[in-house]
Amino acid sequence: QVQLVESGGGKVQAGGSLRLSCAASGFMISGATMGWYRQAPGKQREMVARITKEEITTYADSVKGRFTISRDNAKNTVYLEMNNLKPEDSAVYYCKLEYTFLVYWGQGTQVTVSS
Repeated sequence: QVQLVESGGGKVQAGGSLRLSCAASGFMISGATMGWYRQAPGKQREMVARITKEEITTYADSVKGRFTISRDNAKNTVYLEMNNLKPEDSAVYYCKLEYTFLVYWGQGTQVTVSS
């Protein structure tokens, strides 16, 4: 059974930082593309950052220069370092694992940024 468990969310003031973690079990992430997505109330889920098995990264324009995605295959974990947070970053953040036709999602962690 594949599980992705996000942690590290919380409440922070604008300009602050958070580090999200996504720990995988039941599947080795080393060959997978991992991603962070977010969904704010009333909005569609959107890609925030992705990292391939070759560690090629992609970011949404809105987070470039502020967020950094990384992976530690030995710990089977992917991270999202978020700096200079803005109120518009408030959302539930989800971890996603993609491997060929397989897709798994975590349950999400709430990030709330106050102005």
